[in-house]
Amino acid sequence: MLLIPAIDIKDGRCVRLRQGNMADETLFDSDPMSAATRWVEQGAQRLHIVDLDGAVAGTPVNAAVIRAIAERYPDVPLQVGGGIRDEDTVQAYLDAGVQFVIIGTRAVNEPHFVSDLCAEFPGHVIVGLDAREGLIATDGWSKLSGHDVIDMAQHFENDGVVAIVYTDIERDGMLSGVNIEATAQLAESIRIPVIASGGVRDLDDIHRLVAVQDSGIEAAITGRAIYEGTLDFREGQKIASAANAPGD
Repeated sequence: MLLIPAIDIKDGRCVRLRQGNMADETLFDSDPMSAATRWVEQGAQRLHIVDLDGAVAGTPVNAAVIRAIAERYPDVPLQVGGGIRDEDTVQAYLDAGVQFVIIGTRAVNEPHFVSDLCAEFPGHVIVGLDAREGLIATDGWSKLSGHDVIDMAQHFENDGVVAIVYTDIERDGMLSGVNIEATAQLAESIRIPVIASGGVRDLDDIHRLVAVQDSGIEAAITGRAIYEGTLDFREGQKIASAANAPGD
């Protein structure tokens, strides 16, 4: 299992939000590049980068910063979300060295867009499903749709996406613990991997995720916990990696 540090960019800075509220931010680093360097030096095998301004604007706002990180760390896969609403944006990110693009709002509003992307960019498309009480939220979590998470995940699996990032909005940025039950239930309902997001707090959460990784949970994204120090990233990754060792 992978433990993936999150770098959320707003106004060119690395921040974390609580429950996706753009007005409730905590600044962790004025330079996202230094945040990326910190986690790469601590052994991160992938980085999760979100253009928060782009998610609201509907078009990339912090793409230059993301390109710079991709150029500096070409051997570390990046998965990038926020404001990716057209093919040109996907192409630009892939050309810059980004490995995976995460489609959120447009995936829910126009599901055919995902199938088109999977056909054009096979192996590079992840869908982000952000939910509150089992229903998907869109537009930077400002709108709640009537779509069921599992139904949508199964649809996108058939389209050819490589993974689903599942975020429990009510736990995101709250250090309240991962919603293990809902995440495992989603993972068991599809064949492609699920990446858990929202609420990771400490090593206990990593142990709990590892215990159910056979359900199809491939990785967990962590943000506030590693920035505030409630989770030691090196130790968390060690636990996650040990679960992948032969004989486990």
